[in-house]
Amino acid sequence: MFKIKSLKRFAMFFRTSIKITVLTIISIFLVIGAIAFLYKPTYAVTLNGELIGYTANKSELQNTINQYMEGEDKEGIAFRQIESVPDYTLCLLKKDITPNDEEIYSKVTQNGTQYYKYYAITDGKEEKVYVATFKEAEQVKEGLKKKNSVNQNDIGIVEKYDVKTKQFTSVEKCISKLYEAPKPKVTYVASVSSGNVSGTSTKKVSLGISLIRPISGVITSRFGSRESIRSSGHRGLDIAAPTGTAIKAAAAGTVTTAGYSGSYGNMIILSHGNGVQTVYAHCSQLNVSTGQKVSQGQIIGKVGSTGRSTGPHLHLEIRVNGVLYNPQNYVY
Repeated sequence: MFKIKSLKRFAMFFRTSIKITVLTIISIFLVIGAIAFLYKPTYAVTLNGELIGYTANKSELQNTINQYMEGEDKEGIAFRQIESVPDYTLCLLKKDITPNDEEIYSKVTQNGTQYYKYYAITDGKEEKVYVATFKEAEQVKEGLKKKNSVNQNDIGIVEKYDVKTKQFTSVEKCISKLYEAPKPKVTYVASVSSGNVSGTSTKKVSLGISLIRPISGVITSRFGSRESIRSSGHRGLDIAAPTGTAIKAAAAGTVTTAGYSGSYGNMIILSHGNGVQTVYAHCSQLNVSTGQKVSQGQIIGKVGSTGRSTGPHLHLEIRVNGVLYNPQNYVY
């Protein structure tokens, strides 16, 4: 009898539990249905902690922002930078609230900085011209090589990025601008057209002053040397050095000439008194002017290859009362 009562109580409990479970499930479905009817899953978008809107498709919105940053929407743009990227948080949004993807995109990109990609063609280390593509830059190099331009081995290509565009030059104009015609391999031939020179002497005379070396370098042509390229002996001393090497005054004196003079190129003549003069030719830069007084060792110019010259060097002359003397008797 006891067992029957126990079974009846269990059956009643089981039925009650089933009813409660069913009612709970139905309630859950009703709640879910109500939420689904009134709300929709979406993403809240924040920028620097500030809510800027909602999006139903996080992936699509972020992909659009990524394309903006990669510059895919405009030719010539290398990439863009934005101040910060948005954050996304999954949430439920009332169905009557519309996502604002375009507004979000506008706020995220409004302060973006775009960078342009281009190529600088250099001669040595100096940027000379600019082209839009690497292919064009290579065509310029190849064009200079075909024309046997003297500077073909000094031409370089540098990939550049900037917030501003450059003025691009066509391949043909780049080649024309950079081209340097080959020069005959000859040593500088001194001219006596600048200054009153009455002759040369291999003797050593007293100058009454001591001289220092204007530059350090390799002697490439000595005083009096006779070569097939000259009709007479060399009237000075050639010392090779890189362009831009500082030239020092061999002795204190007064600048009597500072300017361009035919085959001498940019030339400086210093007068040291008692008819003694020193001459510095082929300068790339003059740091003194006529009438200026200079001290021994003062920088008066820089080595170059102006005038009749086949490469950067200093042509040094020593004159005494119009006669040229061998600089190696006093320096080097």
